[in-house]
Order: sequence, then structure tokens, then C-alpha cells
Amino acid sequence: MKIVVIGGSGHIGTFLVPRLVRAGHEVVNISRGASTAYVDAPEWQQVRAVVADRQQEDFGDRVVGLRPDVVVDLICYTLESATALVDRLRGEVGHLLHCGSIWRYGPSHKLPITEDAGTPPFGDYGIAKDRIARMLKAETDLATTSLHPGHIVGPGWHPVGPLGNFDPAVWHTLSAGKPLAVPGIGAEHMHHVHADDVAQAFELAISHRDAAAGEDFNVVAPTSLNVRGYAEIAAGWFGQAATLDFVSWEEFRRSTDPEHADVSWGHLFRSQVCSIEKATRLLGYAPRYEPEAAVLESLRWLITHDQLQLPHPLL
Repeated sequence: MKIVVIGGSGHIGTFLVPRLVRAGHEVVNISRGASTAYVDAPEWQQVRAVVADRQQEDFGDRVVGLRPDVVVDLICYTLESATALVDRLRGEVGHLLHCGSIWRYGPSHKLPITEDAGTPPFGDYGIAKDRIARMLKAETDLATTSLHPGHIVGPGWHPVGPLGNFDPAVWHTLSAGKPLAVPGIGAEHMHHVHADDVAQAFELAISHRDAAAGEDFNVVAPTSLNVRGYAEIAAGWFGQAATLDFVSWEEFRRSTDPEHADVSWGHLFRSQVCSIEKATRLLGYAPRYEPEAAVLESLRWLITHDQLQLPHPLL
């Protein structure tokens, strides 16, 4: 099949595009031309690159003009943009797959969260992703599928860390065995997923079109990490024992950069653990990475490529 991937040079596309080429598909990657894949692979030599911006009025026409059988949209963030693409693809394309987010759900009430049992989302990003998923699920003239990854991890970028943010100081503290200020009691969860496991889910949804059409799927690791467990596992990578200082959110905000504190609150207040039962049953989704293994791979890449300098090495 001919598959057009919109935004294929990012986290998921880095692994999805080579997967699709290896499966024998003809692949076209549409991007703004500003970035390349995080990890190089020989399969990229067989990929046609098209430079386009989805903000342009003729974007849908350009996608249709490539005459794809399948379109994978990895970078859509508004209902208006998603609706415009659906309107243009009707009658022209066999299957549209959209990348959503588990932030389509709000704070957890009952775990694990299934696709039909999440609380209402909050924040512009989560609300938009939920609206897009609902629009796609209601679509009847075009086969659509939305896949909703957790916190994507992989080589080439910083993972969501043990405090639910991207602050490199957290890794410094844990690697040095120093006390780490933790808001609350450390029981809040984060649900990571390796980017290649997300790519696996997209590839499966393409090859199992009949099972995937009209459906939405959580795409996460087999298990999740809570704050204290994540911190203890991560400290062990450096031969340290985690020393956790549990503080109130007010204290945490006073001692933390406001941006990092806000990101922590966004992840930990949601405290999400999602079910993959539906993706496993209908698609055969079988994630290869436990969350800590995915994070360790990402961390090792950052250290090896001098993007994270720490006082103590990984064991």
C-alpha cells in the first residue's frame, strides 16, 4: 500500500516509517522540512519526502494528490484541523489514523482507564485530543482510527522523569544520592510507552484495518510507574538508594522552577494508568518495553550524546 505519514520525522515516525518500509509499503513523509528522524535507519533512503505545512489552505489537496491508500496523521492538535482533513479525504483514502494522547482523559478515578471510562479532560491539549477522537469515532464515510499514546520515551529526547517533568536536575539529584523533594506521597502514576511500541500499534492498526476502523485505542507500556517507585528504580541505575523528601505542593512550587512545577502537576494530578486490553485483543498489540527499560534507553542515549551531564555514571 501507499502510506502517507504526516509528521513522520518525530518521535513516533522515527520508528514507524522504517517499520512500514520493511513491511513492503510505499511511504511518503510529509513534514515542514525542519527536522530529521531521531534515529537514522537505512529504510529512510526509500522514503519520499514532501515539504508542506498543514496551515496552508491547500494542505488537504496536497495529501490527496499523493494518492495514498492510508494516511497516518501524527501531528494534529485541533478539531478544526482534523475535521478539515477528514472532509477532504472522504471518498479519496481508505483509512485515516490519528495520533491522540492519554491526556484525552482527566484525573484517574478507577484504574486502569479503558477507552470508554475516562473522566472528562482538562486543559486545551487534552480537550482537543478528546474532541478529535470523538469526531473520528462518529465518522461513518471514512474509515478512521485514533491511537492514544502515554508519555512517549525513546532515544533522542528527554523522558518524563520521576517527578513528572523534564527537569535535568532531578537526574542530577538521584545520581548523586541526594534528597529529592517529592510533592505529595509519591503514589501518583505515570504511564510511559516506548516510541517503537507506539509505532508497532500504528502498524498493526494499518494491517488490521477491519478491526481498527471506527475504534480508539490506548497505547502504553504493559505497566506503569508511580513517583516513588520510579525514583527508587532510577537511583539504582547509578548505584544509589533514593532519598525522598515528601513535601506539600506549596513547598514544592517554592523550590522548583515554575515551568517544571506546572508540568509536574499536569502529569501527577492526572495520575493515569491505562488499559491496553482492547489494543491487545483487537490488534494483537504486544509492547516490548516495560516503562523503566524505555526510560533507561532514553537516558543512556542522552548521556552518551553529551545532552545530559551527571555527577555519577550509569552502572
